Amino acid sequence: MASKYIGILFLVVGVALALWGYNIYDAATSQISRAFSGDTPFEAWAGMVGGGVCILLGIFKLK
Repeated sequence: MASKYIGILFLVVGVALALWGYNIYDAATSQISRAFSGDTPFEAWAGMVGGGVCILLGIFKLK
């Protein structure tokens, strides 16, 4: 039973991280930075990749 709670927690945290990373990626300052330098902020990648990993862990914990 505790494994299901941990899985749900991973899913919630993963979705929140992925949304946070996307918000940073889509921010106006990031768009301007990408237009001039082509670099994506590290926080955006960390949020989206970390969120994806947490979502996958949550799915595997729920099975």
